[in-house]
Amino acid sequence: MRDIFINFRKSESGATLVEYGVALLLAIVLGGGALVALANQTTSNMEAGCAALQSSGEVADNCTSDGGTTATPPADG
Repeated sequence: MRDIFINFRKSESGATLVEYGVALLLAIVLGGGALVALANQTTSNMEAGCAALQSSGEVADNCTSDGGTTATPPADG
């Protein structure tokens, strides 16, 4: 077991593995940040759209308080 650890330490494959790990972690963090920013912008756009529709009288109560929209079931008839 000790020989395996010593050989691993001497070889450069261990350093390459660490570099790939750091690159993967960086990609995950940046990707997560981008998704959060995109979600915030989407929420802001939905809220603005609902407010515009409600102020124009086009939509009565179809927008929820969190800015999303709710589906209106079809009327029976």
